[in-house]
Amino acid sequence: MSDGGHRFGPRGLRRGAALALVFGCALATAAATGSLPQDPGSGPGPQTRAVSSTVAPVDRDEIEDAAAEAEADGKSVKDAAEEVVSRSGDRWGAVYDEREYEEFEQALDGTYTGVGLSARRAGRDVTVSRVQPGGPADRAGIRAGDLLRTLDGRAIGKRPVAEVVASLRGDGTGEAEGSRVELGLVREGRSWTETLERARLTTEAVTVRRLGDEPSAAVLVKVAAFTKGAGADVRDAVRDAPDGAGILLDLRANSGGLVAEAVVAASAFLDGGLVATYDVRGDQHALYADPGGDTDRPVVVLVDGGTMSAAELLTGALQDRGRAVTVGSPTFGKGSVQMPSRLPGGSVAELTVGHYRTPGGRNVDGRGITPDLVAGERAQQRAETVLSGLGGGS
Repeated sequence: MSDGGHRFGPRGLRRGAALALVFGCALATAAATGSLPQDPGSGPGPQTRAVSSTVAPVDRDEIEDAAAEAEADGKSVKDAAEEVVSRSGDRWGAVYDEREYEEFEQALDGTYTGVGLSARRAGRDVTVSRVQPGGPADRAGIRAGDLLRTLDGRAIGKRPVAEVVASLRGDGTGEAEGSRVELGLVREGRSWTETLERARLTTEAVTVRRLGDEPSAAVLVKVAAFTKGAGADVRDAVRDAPDGAGILLDLRANSGGLVAEAVVAASAFLDGGLVATYDVRGDQHALYADPGGDTDRPVVVLVDGGTMSAAELLTGALQDRGRAVTVGSPTFGKGSVQMPSRLPGGSVAELTVGHYRTPGGRNVDGRGITPDLVAGERAQQRAETVLSGLGGGS
C-alpha cells in the first residue's frame, strides 16, 4: 500500500483505506478501486469503484436521510453518514469530506500528496516496500526493506497499513503539501528518525522495458495502477513492441484503479468481445473491448496477492478469453462495485452496489484468480520462460 493516491489497497478501514492508494504497493492512489459508469444522478463524478464486499449494499436513501437530518440539526454530515455505513457492515464503504474527495480524484489522475513510499505488513512489522525516486523519502535515504516503527512519535504496532499510509498522506488531520511527518525507522538493528516534508508527487503508472538486447526480446510492461491514461499507455506499448516480441504484463502489487482504463488495456490484446459483466442493484451490465487489438502476440500476465480490483478484472478477461497465460500467486479477490453519492454539505459517500464477473462468469470477490502456473519468489523468471516457450522472445 502506498501513501500515494489510487486507493491501491483494501478499504475496510474507512477513510484510511480509501485514501491510502494505494495502489496496493503502488504509489499514488487511495484504496483499491475500479471505475465504471456513474450511477445516474447520484454521484459527483464518473467514477464507480470496483471493490470487495460480501454484505448487502447500504441503503442509499438511509444514508442520505441521515445526512440531511444531521445538516438540519447543525451536526456533522460526514459523521452521520459514517455511522450508517458502519452499522451496515459494508466494510468497503467510505465517506469523504470535500477535501478528501478532491485528493482522491487527483489520485486517479496520478498525483497525490505524500512522502513517496509504499508500505506493507510482514508479520508483526510494517516495512517499506517501495520508495518513489526523487520523492521526500528517497532524498532522505529511506530504502525498501526499512522497518516503520513510529509515526509522529506514535508506535505503529498493529495499526492497519491503510491507516499508516493515510497518516503519511495527512488524511484526516488536515495536513497537506508542505506539512511535516516524523518517521521512526529501523535498518539492520539501527534505529533513527527522519522528518519528511509532504510534497505533491506524480506517479508513473506504466513503465516499459526490453528483457534483452535481441531484436525479438520480450517487452515487460509493468502497470502499477490503473489511473487515467494507463490503458492507453499499455496499448501504445503493445503497438510499439517489435514484431515477434512477446509481452510480459506485470500486474503484481497493482491494487486497481479505473475499470475503464483496464478495459482499454484489455483492448490492446483483444479484437472486441466481452471483458467483464457487472450488476448494479440487480441490473446487469457488460463491458466490451474495442476491436482491433493484437491477438497474435504471445502474452504472459504476472500476478500476486497484491493484484486487486481492476487489475483482477483485466487478468480474468485475458485468462478466460484464452489470450494470455497467467503466472504467479492467487490474486486478492476484490470484485464488488461501489458508486459515489453526493451528500449535503459536499461530503461524498461511496457505497457497495454490486459485483463484477469475468467473461466466463467467475465471481472474483472473496475468491481471487488462481494463475495457470503458480509460482513463488521466482515468478518473473518462470514467466519469462513460459513467454519464451510461446515464441515471444527471451
